[in-house]
Amino acid sequence: MKRNLTSDDVRAAIWGGAILGGGGGGLIESGERAARLALQVGTPQLWSVDEFDPAALTATMALVGAPAAPDPHVQPAHLLRTLELLRRELPAGRKLVGLHANENGAETTVNGWFHAAMSGLPVIDLACNGRAHPSSVMGALGLHTEPDYLSVQAYSGGEPHRYVEGVVSGRLEQTSAVVRRASVEAGGLVAVARNPVDVGYARQHGAPGAISHAIALGQTYLDGGVDAVARSLDGRIVAEGTVRTYRCEQQEGLDVGIVELDDPARTTLRFINEYMLLAQQGKRIARFPDLVMTFSDDGKPVVSAHVRQGARLRVLVAPRARLLLSRTMFMPELYRPLEKSLGEAFAPAEEALA
Repeated sequence: MKRNLTSDDVRAAIWGGAILGGGGGGLIESGERAARLALQVGTPQLWSVDEFDPAALTATMALVGAPAAPDPHVQPAHLLRTLELLRRELPAGRKLVGLHANENGAETTVNGWFHAAMSGLPVIDLACNGRAHPSSVMGALGLHTEPDYLSVQAYSGGEPHRYVEGVVSGRLEQTSAVVRRASVEAGGLVAVARNPVDVGYARQHGAPGAISHAIALGQTYLDGGVDAVARSLDGRIVAEGTVRTYRCEQQEGLDVGIVELDDPARTTLRFINEYMLLAQQGKRIARFPDLVMTFSDDGKPVVSAHVRQGARLRVLVAPRARLLLSRTMFMPELYRPLEKSLGEAFAPAEEALA
């Protein structure tokens, strides 16, 4: 299926993406601004994966950094610069036929829309992962397991006095670490175009249909609010209360922190950009990649970077089985750095890999 993306899609994608971001995935205002700009400068199209030759080449459009960083700065010119730099590195005779997002989130669901509007390439209805995740390797389709795969990542971002750009190639873990460090030097955030791969590989190991899923969920939210979203995802509201503790600090280009509510269950959420763990009365209730999302008193999604002490929150939990997830969500080795940051083990059990 091929269709033009519309202003109605923008609104739904931003809200649906914000919910599927699970506390991360960028900021609502920035995502809406980028998507509306895409519609102002062109007519981006959304194509389903079955419109492409499986051997054709696609690439991931992403943002890397910490949303709560003090000086994040990514402009439309930075987005286009990453695509320009990546195209220079493609193998001779190979061209991109489409672009796809790294994940679902308020900003990240619409990753690639502006590039598509300016370049004429379609947005593929696919994301590397159907929910937001904290590490670049989690949004790389499991390419780190391919011994012969050479990752190529182009990045750009920062205010003029902190601007960085570049292209790095090598093993996925090393290139991702370089880009993460670049985001810190840029003030907290960089645009990234990365990891050219066959459409068939992305379809097999990513989350086909992820963009349509975000748009549909966003429409559900706009029509019926948080409770309708909970029903749609087989989720439930597990807590309502006032934030009595909020701490957030940047660690290696990520927001790491804790939210504690004053509710009778003593609800505690720990996050690394996205909410990783939810506990009540000291007992774990949910763990990533289950979806945990916070909402304000008036029902608006609140990302972890925008939680504030004294705010009233509702907490939604939905099971991972209701999400479109990449295989990387069930690779325990990718959880080790996250577990180290939080001091708790929470990687999926080995049987979840089946």
